[in-house]
Amino acid sequence: MNEENYILFDQYLQNELTAIEKENFEKLLQEDQEVASNFEIYKDVQAQLENKFTLEEERNAFTENLKAIAQQNSNLKDKKVINFKPVFYLVAASVLLLVGLFLFDANSKPNFEDFNQFDEAHFIERGEQSDYLKQAEDAFNAKNYVEAIPLFELILNENKTAEIQYYYGVSLLENNKIKEAEVAFLALQSGNSIYKNKATYGLALAKLKQEEYKSCKEILLTIPSDYENYDAVQKLLKELN
Repeated sequence: MNEENYILFDQYLQNELTAIEKENFEKLLQEDQEVASNFEIYKDVQAQLENKFTLEEERNAFTENLKAIAQQNSNLKDKKVINFKPVFYLVAASVLLLVGLFLFDANSKPNFEDFNQFDEAHFIERGEQSDYLKQAEDAFNAKNYVEAIPLFELILNENKTAEIQYYYGVSLLENNKIKEAEVAFLALQSGNSIYKNKATYGLALAKLKQEEYKSCKEILLTIPSDYENYDAVQKLLKELN
């Protein structure tokens, strides 16, 4: 079909035609069975898409794509009856592809990047380690994990605290050293420090990053409801279901 035909179909469905234009279009449908048949097919496709393209911006983008395809056949303008089907099926195929991508996105699993909002580090200076602590804190908060990791290792060699162990684990995880991060988190999980639940959540995110969704869910279910970031736990569980 040409662009005028598409616009006519669309405007009729959107009640954008004048009374005379609407009357002429309905007369054409009565006189030409092929146009009427193609119009019915077009309406069916629009009905199927109605629940997926509800926002005006999305609908406009969809319309413009169809117009671009229709424009390729504008050399047929001089014909009263235009063979609509070949272009229509090309359009329909494009629509099905778009809907398929939409549904795939809607049903996709959560991403690590959607849940890796870790608290900033604010360390208390400890004597000779104060320089390293400050550097590690600055590097971590700047998300410069490559620099933070060796600094945390220097600090842990002298004083292995749960706080430093936790931020060390996060740095490893963010830097894709996942197995090492799991070791750090497991050590905290087996203890009784205030970082126990944080470390358990870190383990869950490590599984999420590896797309081990079942293991991620199992770990999340062990986190108690009094965990300070339990809202994130519930959100992640919901997206995993």
